[in-house]
Amino acid sequence: MQVHVETISPVSKKVSFEIPVDQVNAEIEKAYTRIQKKAKLQGFRPGKAPLQMIKRTYTDAMRDDVMRRFYEQTLFKTLDEHKIEAIDSPTIESDILEENTPFKYSAVVEVMPEVVLKDYMGLAITKEKFVFKPESIDEELNKMQANMAQLVPVEDGNAVENGDSVTLDYFFSVEGCPEETSNAEDAQVEVGSHRLLPGFEDQLVGMKCGETKQITLTLPEEYRTPEAAGKEGVFQVTLKEIKRKELPEINDEFAQQFGDFQTVDELRAKMTEYTRKQELDRIENDQKEQIIQEMIRKNPLDVPQSMVSRQLEHMLENLKNRLKSQRMSIEMMGLDDKGFRERFRDAAADKVRGGLLLMALVEKENFEVTDQDIENRYEQIAAGNTEMLDRIRGHYAANRKDKQSLISEIKEDKAIQFLLESAVITEVEAAAAQQAE
Repeated sequence: MQVHVETISPVSKKVSFEIPVDQVNAEIEKAYTRIQKKAKLQGFRPGKAPLQMIKRTYTDAMRDDVMRRFYEQTLFKTLDEHKIEAIDSPTIESDILEENTPFKYSAVVEVMPEVVLKDYMGLAITKEKFVFKPESIDEELNKMQANMAQLVPVEDGNAVENGDSVTLDYFFSVEGCPEETSNAEDAQVEVGSHRLLPGFEDQLVGMKCGETKQITLTLPEEYRTPEAAGKEGVFQVTLKEIKRKELPEINDEFAQQFGDFQTVDELRAKMTEYTRKQELDRIENDQKEQIIQEMIRKNPLDVPQSMVSRQLEHMLENLKNRLKSQRMSIEMMGLDDKGFRERFRDAAADKVRGGLLLMALVEKENFEVTDQDIENRYEQIAAGNTEMLDRIRGHYAANRKDKQSLISEIKEDKAIQFLLESAVITEVEAAAAQQAE
């Protein structure tokens, strides 16, 4: 048997095989004999059909059997002999298996790249200057106030205003598109939310209860039904009820609804503390992302596409879960699975690059994880919840694989902190940091 190993790229190798005629013929005969013992052909008892008839009937089954055995006997043994560690299933190309002909096939396998760290000390990054804005607390309180608002029916004679919630009946039609005809009773619409067709909510402003109005709109080019796009859609609307938000007063009683607070001042103080921490965490995370990107820039690295694909699927699943918890979907963001993968493939590749470089740095600098490091991480996950802390300890004590993943995360964090401690950091104003993004 002839074997040729070729390096295609830093992350892929091609192994080519040529299996001699005598070995091919021998395996084909063995395969037909195995098939003959189990074959069921009309007019013959199982295992009694003539071999020539088996050969005419079961050619494809024979080829599948022999090729699978060749792959098992030759490919994996050769990979082991040449110390080629495939990180994903090989991609195989082969000739058609025939009697009296050498069988040639090749397998392309992806391998981990060799990571040689060069420039990673003294990386240049920026740090956004933290500036606390007291008005942000007022803005957040106003949002909380709006969320606590009660919808109260307006007095007769009042007209619809932006921000009102209205109840209406409507009949909708598009000339020439009978399939678009629809109607609804007691439909709820928040005027000014712009969740419906462009221009529809604007034309509700000024209407009064009991009033009927015809609203004509030109349907957008991206309308759900291509045949109706660009045509006029007509709504026959009857307004039945108007409700307006009644905002609660921001006082001590208001504050008491949001936790263990007695006064608005206490609520403000907690919100200020939370906002400061959130902003400082954001700035810190931005620095971490910068330092990884800078290390990638200084240490270019090819990455296996199978690892990129797995990272993409992980990112996609995480996004879907986050959106699901908010009763949203990626479709509501104007994406589908294919669009997400196309848009974020480069980001996934960088995540893989960053992970491989950090792993190499961990090995080079020999970062260790102590029992106290692990306990500190448990406490961080528990976030002050003593009962939760005991459950977390128990989980990782019983799940070795999860604990190893946690230890790897701690090592990565140590590597990032090591890079930050040696980095050249320039402090910039918030506006400059945003422009840099």
